[in-house]
Order: sequence, then C-alpha cells, then structure tokens
Amino acid sequence: MKKHELLVPAGNMDCLKQAVYHGADAVYLACKNFGARKFAANFDNDEIIEAIHFCHLHGVRLYVTMNILVHNSEIDDFIEQARFLHKNGVDALIVQDLGMIYLLRQKFPNLEIHASTQANNSSVDTCRMFYDLGVKRVVFSRELSIDEIDSIDVPIEKEAFIHGALCVSYSGCCLMSSMIGGRSGNRGECAGCCRLPYTLKQDKNVIKKECYPLSMKELNTSTHFQRLLDSTIYSFKIEGRMKGPLYVAFITEFYRKLIDGIPMSLNEENDKLKTIFNREFTEGHIFGISGSKLINSKSPNHIGLKIGTAKPKGDKILLEIDDDKELLQHDSIRFLHSNLGMVVNYLYDKKNNLCSSAKKICYVDNKIGLEREDVLTKTQDSALEKEYLVNTLQRKIPISFTAVAKKNKKLSLSISDGINSFSLEDGIIEEAVNAPTTEDVIIQKLNKVGNSPFKVTDCRIEMDSNVFVPMTLLNEIRRCLVDQLIDCRMNKLPVSFMENEFSCSKVDEKDNNGLTCMVYNEEQLTTCLELSFNRIYVNSYELYEKYKSCQNIYYYVSRCQKSFNELLEEKNFVADAFKYNKKCYGSYALNVTNIYTAYYLIQMGLQNAPLSVELNDNEIQDFINLFKNSFGNYEFEIYGYGRVENMIIKDNILDISEDNNSYLLVDGRGRSFPVYFDGRLTHIYHDEIINRSVMNLNCVVFLDLFGESKDSIYKIFNSFNH
Repeated sequence: MKKHELLVPAGNMDCLKQAVYHGADAVYLACKNFGARKFAANFDNDEIIEAIHFCHLHGVRLYVTMNILVHNSEIDDFIEQARFLHKNGVDALIVQDLGMIYLLRQKFPNLEIHASTQANNSSVDTCRMFYDLGVKRVVFSRELSIDEIDSIDVPIEKEAFIHGALCVSYSGCCLMSSMIGGRSGNRGECAGCCRLPYTLKQDKNVIKKECYPLSMKELNTSTHFQRLLDSTIYSFKIEGRMKGPLYVAFITEFYRKLIDGIPMSLNEENDKLKTIFNREFTEGHIFGISGSKLINSKSPNHIGLKIGTAKPKGDKILLEIDDDKELLQHDSIRFLHSNLGMVVNYLYDKKNNLCSSAKKICYVDNKIGLEREDVLTKTQDSALEKEYLVNTLQRKIPISFTAVAKKNKKLSLSISDGINSFSLEDGIIEEAVNAPTTEDVIIQKLNKVGNSPFKVTDCRIEMDSNVFVPMTLLNEIRRCLVDQLIDCRMNKLPVSFMENEFSCSKVDEKDNNGLTCMVYNEEQLTTCLELSFNRIYVNSYELYEKYKSCQNIYYYVSRCQKSFNELLEEKNFVADAFKYNKKCYGSYALNVTNIYTAYYLIQMGLQNAPLSVELNDNEIQDFINLFKNSFGNYEFEIYGYGRVENMIIKDNILDISEDNNSYLLVDGRGRSFPVYFDGRLTHIYHDEIINRSVMNLNCVVFLDLFGESKDSIYKIFNSFNH
C-alpha cells in the first residue's frame, strides 16, 4: 500500500502536541518572523527547538514555513534563521520567495526545501523549474484539480491541501490587502478582504446586493478520499495555523482514520466537525467544483451545525432541538439569520428546571436580545472539547527489550524502537540462594516505562534456570536505556549541516530607460504605435498575430496556465516563473522584492528585472543600487501608471458576462473595484489609479492602460516621457 503523509498545522505548542498525539506524520509551523501567518502565536527559537525535539521523539517530521516575500534588508536575517533551523534539525523549510529558494539551495545543499503554494505552483513548467533547482516538493495551488495534479509528470514530491480555508485568489497573486490597507498577504499580513461584504454592480445597476461574493467555503475532501489515496499526491495538507487545539486534534484524527482505512460514520464525524469550524463545506477545485458554487455569500464566519429552531419567549428563548441532536450546558450556539450567538451558561428543560443536557424542547436565557424566530446552530461542543482535549491519550512509541541473564556473567539489556538500538551490561548474575527470578518478573519490570513516550510491545528473555537478577540493577539499566533512546530520537538530525559560499556571475549590461505599456484593444494598440514605447504588451492573441511584425509588439501570456512553454510566441510578456525558452519580459506580478529573485529569473532567460509593485521608491532605488553592485546593470522595470490587478481568480466566480468591462465590486466604504472575466479567469483591479512619480528613478516605466482612451493615452505618455 502506498504511503501518504498527513501534514497538520500548528500555531502554538498546544496545537503541535495535539497534532502529534492524534496521528500527524508531519507538522508545519512558523517562527516569529518570515511566516505567512504573522498574526498566529508562532514559535520563538527556544520553542522551535522544543518543537523539533518533541516531533522527532514521536517520529514526526517538522517543517517551518518561511513563506513570505523577502526584502533586501531582511536577507541576512532570513539566512541566519534558516541556518539556525538547519543546524537544529528541521526537516524542511517551506518557502515562497524564488530568490530565497535559489539562495538557500546554493548555500545549504543538504537543507530540504518545499516550494510554498504562495509560489503559485499551478503549471508543469514551474514544477520542472523547481525540480531542476533541487526543490524536494511543491505545494500545489488550490485551483488545480486532482486530474491536473496527476498529469504533472515531474519527479518531484506533490503536496496538496485537503481541508481548511480557501483563498479566493490564486495564492501569491493577491495584492488586495496590500493595495487598500498596506497589509501585504505576500508578507503574512493579509487583512482578509475577501471576507468583507461587497455589492456587485453593472454600470449603475445592482446585480448582487451587499453580501459576501468572494468568501469561500471551507475545503473538505473527506467524501471523496479514496480518490486522493489513489492519486500521485504524497502529502495531504490541512490548513489552519490560526485554529485552536480542538480543531487540530479532531481534524488530525479524522483524516488519520481516512488514510488508515479505520471504519467510522462519515456523516456523524462531519457533523462534529461542523460544530468546530464550518463556513459550509466544498470539495473544492481539487474535485472540480467551480465558480460561485465555491462561495458562501451569506456569511464569512463559522456557522456551526444546524440543531433546530429558536423562538423568543419573554425573557427566554424556546429551542426546538432536532430529533437526532442534543444541547449541553456550556455549548455555544448561534442564531443564524439574526447573526447573534451565546454560550449556554444555563439550560432549562421544558418545565423550566435547570438541566445539564436537553433534547427536543428546552430554554435558554434571552441575554442577547433575540427578536424573531431563527435557525439554531451549535458552534461549540463542550463534550467534544472534553473528549479531545481533557482526555487526550498520549501517542506512545512501540519499543522492545531483550534481556540476557546468564550465570556468572553481566546482566545484558537491549532496547530498540525498530530503527535505533542500544545495549548496556552491568553487575554479575549469580545463582539464586532462595527463590530464583522468573521470566515473568523481568517482563513485568521492563514494562514499567512510566511517563516516557514509549510502550513496550515485545520482551525477549534469555536466562539460565535458578538465577537471581537484582531488580534495582534491572530498573537502573532500563532507565538508562530509555533515556538514551529519548535523547537519540530527539537529537538525531535528518541530514548533516553543510554551508557553501554563494557564487554568481555578472549579468549582461542593458540600458535602463524608456516606457512600456499594456493595451487591451486595437484602438489602444494603434495609438501606442504612434508613440515611442520600448515595448507594447498585447493581451489578445488575435491582435498580436495582426501586429507582431512590429518590432515592439509583445504577446501577454495569461497567468496561471497548466503549461506555458507551448503557449509562448517569439516575443512575450509573462507573469509566472519558469524557464524561458523564447524572448520573454516579465511583469510586476512575478513578485520580485530582492536582488536574488531578479538574478535567478535572469538566469532563467528573463530579459528584464520587473520590480514588485509593493516596493516603495526608496526600496526601488536601494534595489537598483544593490543589484548593480552585486551583479551589474540591467533593465529594471517598475509600475508607473494604471490599475493594479488586486486578485486573479479561477473561473467565473461572480457569474458575470465575458469580455465586459462594465462591472464593479463596491465595498462598505464606497470604493469601486473594476471586475473583468476573460473567459477563464476573473480579474479584480484596484479602485484607484496608481500614478507614480518616477523623476528620481532610473528605470523603465510600465503603464497599464486598462480602460484608457486615445486622448488619455497621449496625456499619460507625455506626463512620463520627459
């Protein structure tokens, strides 16, 4: 039977222990810095060492996420953190930043690297690039179906999410939180803009009134799990580093049973899961669910498990519990449509007497002011908390002992966990004067491993007849061996530490001035041909075919494809990372925030160094100077004008018309975000036009002409061409 890895999140030490105790094969967590969940508790260096020791003691791998975009000023600290983790035996780092992956592979050849889902691993070409770079594993974009994952024929470990929260945008491609609030999702600071209410408009007409059109349901693949077991996916990943210990404990055990084929009632277990966390469940893109079917537009929050109905009755609320459900004192409940919730501190039966549990008819105090009949859901189950947290059984490691007691020889004892073995000899075995020591007595003593993480599953005894074995001696040797085995398991490094010096070559010198632009229709294109643009990027293949004889026309290869190289023309504009076998210039969407990312992309064949729109002017200038000093002068392209693409989303998530520029998403502050569906992807643009002052920046300036007329293009061009 094929072995799969169950990979579980841990936002703190309590969660980590629950993951280990309930059957995780591996745990992923973050340090205080460089993790994509900045607002989780996370782990300081002492806690990291404790976590590594604890996981390794129980035979569980530990991965650390360092999956944010790294700025030049942070590189030394990033490398120092990676060095510390490598020396202390972390099993792998999960990294987003392409430049840091490249640098880590150069400096620490024995350190295992996994390419984070934030690296937008949605194409076979990107997977091949990472494989050639020496990356051990890719974490696929959540947008890929299981068939698409299976079809990627690259000899690299495959990891995919099987449960938890879903991002509506391709991971690593979302700039919305950064653009509207200064909190970058690429830097672990996502403000959850997709969980906010919006109104969808077409021109001035309201299509969808204020709701949650971007709020994804929770991924739950349990109903199709056999298909996952039959797939080429090695690691099954659960999302949830912001979740608590109960969630981690339950979800780990739930999927452990599915992997191991342990019988259970799937419906009953999913009902329990609904009380722990549930935004409604979906099988997700991985099982072919698409568009608005992935969205819970009514609520972005935990809605719980429906258990009945509620009706206000004076100072109390009458609850009618469904036949197969039960409510306990200390449970938490929610009144779905009123969006009100409470903890059941006092529970009354149908005769208004206090009780600890109730079925069918019961009452609670109306301390939250419920005014109308409503749907009753349970959002916290006190019995589950007791079962999974209070009564948690530690995960014990099977070990065996072999004892040899031969007359006039030292007592010999060996311990083994199936991988590691230790032996000790001490004392002298003498003939028994009175009652001889029996085999059963030795076995009984060897089984007393106390509060250690072990359980004895086998004892082999070789002994002469009529001998006396001192129990104090046997106990002392057993304790020493147990301590040796604990120390070995905790401190055994997965690989030896090795560090190399980084070496590089100079890049070919290039000029660094002029303007480029992105056009969306033929009028814009012909207008730009009248002006002295270095390059004109065209997002229409038909327009590219018609005008490609013009030297400065380049074809924009749409993002997040299954395969890129087969789509490339002679001259291209790209927004995804892979090896470029034709002439390609890059977009700001490549997330270049440090010089090593730019250098590596250039080594892959990119003709420019496009800088991230998330860098400010000072960071851009420092970037250019540092790159020149390190690798030589090159063409640096920055975003000067236009509407930044805040999100890129698979399918027609908003159910809007194709090739129609008249749609807007309007948020609670009245900000209007243009929305466009191109037949494959939904694009959400920034509400404001970026118009950057570039007077002091020596670089090529990119103008995004989304929605601009001929007259405005002339004005924009002239404002930058000085």
